[in-house]
Amino acid sequence: MSTTSTLSLREQQNPLIRQLADCIEAAWHKYLDLSLYDLPAELGYVEGKLEGEKLTIENRCYQTPQFRKIHLELAKVGPVLDILHCVMFPRPEYDLPMFGCDLVGGRGQMSAAIVDLSPVNTGYLPSSYINSLSALQPLEFSQPRALPEWGDIFSEYCTFVRPSTPEEENFFLQRVQEFLEIHCSLAIASQPVSPEQMQQILAGQRNYCTKQQKNDKTRRVLEKAFGTDWAEHYMNTVLFDLPQEVSR
Repeated sequence: MSTTSTLSLREQQNPLIRQLADCIEAAWHKYLDLSLYDLPAELGYVEGKLEGEKLTIENRCYQTPQFRKIHLELAKVGPVLDILHCVMFPRPEYDLPMFGCDLVGGRGQMSAAIVDLSPVNTGYLPSSYINSLSALQPLEFSQPRALPEWGDIFSEYCTFVRPSTPEEENFFLQRVQEFLEIHCSLAIASQPVSPEQMQQILAGQRNYCTKQQKNDKTRRVLEKAFGTDWAEHYMNTVLFDLPQEVSR
């Protein structure tokens, strides 16, 4: 097990990924009551090889009263690929959407940037989120990207683009920060739901995780570097673990 810190990996990554990681963690520390999430030790820091290049993955996970798990993953494949992946998994007692953000780039350019607050309960965002998100200033990106076939889990406010200029990179950072401020503020003000609603939310969260596990690009990278069994374990344990039934 290497003692390399997440910060040292972050320093080696694309500047936009460093800025985004700092932005996400700053919002978490500002708004949320964080405690460490019990991630298996062997999955906190992982090294492998991908097509001759060193692959490094580092994970930070927390939990809060409103979120059973909030996860920030940084990954780097030699000098060719930098990745940031983030998901906030609400506790099913709360009617909250799934915050998800990914940034992928290499050799100085970003190829994909996505952020969303994805609905899980009845397929619609709570009205408080709709009011806040609809009030945001529209941002123009020159290269919007199409969602994958399984992308029906995303909301109408999803931003999925290829940032092509420093201005567009700043736009994306701005949108992530706005989404996080809305999400964290509404989350800490939320109240637990009824047992019936909780079952709907559980089903919605399972659907979200199941659809995300269909991301073939992520799975192929992990399988090439670590093998099929390890990739399956990582997808189901770290990236998109399914929420358990809750009794009240």
